[in-house]
Amino acid sequence: MAIENTAAFGTSLDGADPRAADWGLCRLAYEKDSCGFGLIASLDDRASHWVLQTAISSLNRLTHRGAIAADGKTGDGCGLLIKQPTAFLRAVAAEAGLTLAPMFAAGLVFLNRDTAKAADARKILTGQLQLEKLHVAGFRALPTDPSACGSEALKTLPTIEQVFVNAGGDIDEATFNRKLFLARRRCEKKLETQDPVFYVPSLSAGTIVYKGMVMPQFLAQFYPDLKDPRMEASVVVFHQRFSTNTLPQWRLAHPYRYLAHNGEINTVQGNRSWAVARGPLFRSPVLPDLSDILPLVSLTGSDSQSLDNMLEVLLVGGLDPMHAMRMLIPPAWQSVDMIDPDLKAFYEYYATHMEPWDGPAGIVLTDGRYACCTLDRNGLRPARWVITKNRHITIASEAGVWDYSPEEVVDKGKLGPGEMLALDLQTAELLNTRRVDDLLKSRHPYKAWLKKGVRYLQTDLIDPRLAAEPFDRETLATRRLVLRKVDGALPEPGARSTEAPPMRADTEAEEVER
Repeated sequence: MAIENTAAFGTSLDGADPRAADWGLCRLAYEKDSCGFGLIASLDDRASHWVLQTAISSLNRLTHRGAIAADGKTGDGCGLLIKQPTAFLRAVAAEAGLTLAPMFAAGLVFLNRDTAKAADARKILTGQLQLEKLHVAGFRALPTDPSACGSEALKTLPTIEQVFVNAGGDIDEATFNRKLFLARRRCEKKLETQDPVFYVPSLSAGTIVYKGMVMPQFLAQFYPDLKDPRMEASVVVFHQRFSTNTLPQWRLAHPYRYLAHNGEINTVQGNRSWAVARGPLFRSPVLPDLSDILPLVSLTGSDSQSLDNMLEVLLVGGLDPMHAMRMLIPPAWQSVDMIDPDLKAFYEYYATHMEPWDGPAGIVLTDGRYACCTLDRNGLRPARWVITKNRHITIASEAGVWDYSPEEVVDKGKLGPGEMLALDLQTAELLNTRRVDDLLKSRHPYKAWLKKGVRYLQTDLIDPRLAAEPFDRETLATRRLVLRKVDGALPEPGARSTEAPPMRADTEAEEVER
């Protein structure tokens, strides 16, 4: 399939936005992917360079789950979502002459290779952050090695920089992340028509993303930061993308800001439409006005990107990842007879707020506090987990992503349909599906809320008399006996009468037999 070079694998650098049109047989509405994912986390939240190295080597073993271009180096995209390596980021910021506050955020920014457009993007992003009373410490030219990229990836390689932002005033981390989110979204809206290359893979006080359109074995070569022994983390999410009949882009590589996804959201068009329709109605005490950042989800990216957008809104709105994911991708609950009534009330309550993002879906995610994995209600994407004696948990699309002996295994298993496994890094508690459900159902009186606020409608489209089961002989005989006592005119069942019964009784008997 012949495609113009500048649009072959992403956004062109001449200012045109290839997302605005389809290419040949490619339809942007069908941007989906089926991939390999995983995460490695310390049960005790102990950061180490070993966790990062093991995540990278595990990612290498998922190379077969992605595609590769004819140049031998351009891939569908891969990357890492890392809990903030605080000491490393402070060190490289100091080397760049930047001063960081006690609480700071760092993130990657994809900029246009046109220096004027890149300068404009920096100015707008800085201005929006300042409107939230945040201080931009500065931008660091992120070290990269373009020789790790294939020729196709090089055609759309953006300028990649790292931005450092200091928290202003006495605010907590949740408020800080909320301000970062609002500033970033306003910046994106201002630049979406002017500069389609601009993209912020991550900007958070809790995590940072390194991703690109390279093969897994070249990721650490492309980002030398990943080989620096000073970079230590307690949680790393890794992902190899497979673009299902679509064209890769730098921005569409996983992980996104919170999650990595294996599968396809087959209801994504409806989910996006509902997000657009309900966007003006979203309210939260911590997000009182969202009017200037609508729409809440991307309408042109991949299905995974839109899902990550919706998850981000719920998280900055005050929910934790377990709560948010149970809203977005609930297990089967409507027709489960033995489900706990309080748990059913939880799902029924949120079903009035949001439709499921349905499809084969395996999700791994972290926000820096929790590391989670969940499957959709069909359970068609594999997720195997193992806990080793060094007190680390590994979850991945397949077993054997890194080498450990059977003697090192403490526990292992796999997630089934609708199941979730979550690690609370603050308490070192590993939460299985039942524990997660127990926490969620007990937080609020969902049954009382449903009773007070939900009205159940009944339909008259079906005549219940026609839909009812026919009477058995004993019930029919009883009904006839009652009518006979009332009217004294009905013959015995099977008997012949020489006298015609009154019309009303005959009609009623006929109705009963019917």
